[in-house]
Amino acid sequence: MNYEAVIGLEIHAQLRTKTKIFCGCSTEFGSEPNSQTCPVCIGMPGVLPVLNRRVVEFAIKTGLAMNCRISPYSRFARKNYFYPDLPKGYQISQYELPICEQGHVDIVVDGVKRRVGITRIHMEEDAGKNIHERDCSLVDLNRTGVPLLEIVTEPDIRSPKEAATFMRKLRTILRYLEVCDGNMEQGSLRCDANVSVRPEGSTEFGTKTEIKNINSFRFVEKALEYEIKRQIKVLSEGGTVVQETRLWDSEKGVTFSMRSKEEAHDYRYFPEPDLVPLVVEKEWIDEIRKAMPELPDEKFKRYT
Repeated sequence: MNYEAVIGLEIHAQLRTKTKIFCGCSTEFGSEPNSQTCPVCIGMPGVLPVLNRRVVEFAIKTGLAMNCRISPYSRFARKNYFYPDLPKGYQISQYELPICEQGHVDIVVDGVKRRVGITRIHMEEDAGKNIHERDCSLVDLNRTGVPLLEIVTEPDIRSPKEAATFMRKLRTILRYLEVCDGNMEQGSLRCDANVSVRPEGSTEFGTKTEIKNINSFRFVEKALEYEIKRQIKVLSEGGTVVQETRLWDSEKGVTFSMRSKEEAHDYRYFPEPDLVPLVVEKEWIDEIRKAMPELPDEKFKRYT
């Protein structure tokens, strides 16, 4: 039996703002650990977040470049979970009302044009960073509160090569817009991939696995190639693919299990009580659209 892959991507892009999303701390990379924090971004009692207008502008700009509908009304939500690098015990994100929805990006693979749907783009704050030593783990909170865009695709990708091509196209767009530097080695562009396989011709989705924090285009392709082969082997031998989160080991060239569906977080989203809903006026969207640079696809059409 022949199988085809079904792939969807979740990309986190750190925004090139000078200050964090809800406070005035610097976002500069590589500073002394815990030197760019304040009571707001480390979640001290009684503090209130203030939304950075430039983050909203960058989100709208990205949504327009990816042919999204810009929501005139969106809302922030609390994503609740415990981890040492999350001092508040929750992350401010967007859930049921994101700022951008229903877009698409066109890619060309082996001379064939493919359209990848964009489910949503939403704003959120980054978490801190754990630094693991031999006998202890240290926490650096400089990254806490750095603004992110999470870009979620439809499950329209059918091969590892298409996934890597989409990632390259996405980085090109973000760099053209000057909203993200796209440095995967520094973590400013990170990718999670959801992948399943199904018999060719089937319209039903198979059981998916999620591969977390892939940090290069080559690894996106390699991790997906391995995971697709692994799932096909399991099914061919009469087994069942388990829904789980997996990590990519670049040295061994394999994915390995991180946690099963039963161990997955229940984030218990609810509306962020310290931020009013975000209302975006059409005039501002039009103003941002007029100021946008010529994008790669438009430039290509003009010269060919």
